[in-house]
Amino acid sequence: MSETLQATDDVEASSEAAAESETTAEPQSQSKTEDLLVQEGDIAGDYLERLLDLLDYDGDIDLDVESGRAIVSIDGGEDLAKLVGPRGNVLESLQELTRLAVQQETGVRSRLMLDIAQWRAGRRAELAEMGKTTAEKVAASGERARLHPMTPFERKVVHDAVAAVAGVHSESEGEEPQRRVIIFPKP
Repeated sequence: MSETLQATDDVEASSEAAAESETTAEPQSQSKTEDLLVQEGDIAGDYLERLLDLLDYDGDIDLDVESGRAIVSIDGGEDLAKLVGPRGNVLESLQELTRLAVQQETGVRSRLMLDIAQWRAGRRAELAEMGKTTAEKVAASGERARLHPMTPFERKVVHDAVAAVAGVHSESEGEEPQRRVIIFPKP
């Protein structure tokens, strides 16, 4: 009988330990994910700092973690507009090269976001306003609207803005680099 009680106590103790590890596993997992994102940001910051040094450009690099993504911003130098390029094309390429540098070091595909001279922040505001205004016109007229081709970043901003307007929805169509947002009235 004492063996049965001991076995029951062992089962209860292991159940309590399992329950405790489940409750602590989530914060540890979240902390581990954030640590990986901070590591991504550090690697990206080092890579971009070397690039700025090679180009002899001045800029301050800021690292952050937002919405499960490493955010790297470069601000302050006069020549930084050259690193954005027309419609952000150079910025998009630098972001992809930075992601590849991070992946090479970590072995994991990075989703980091790069912003230079606050170009993305300004572009986000423009696109959100355009998406909202166009969605309101579609809701009022009942006619769909096709927007010009956009990058994935730009389309996401527009989709988010359209989602905030009642009576419309949006979809993307086409293949890169001609992929665009279409805004439809809801039936």
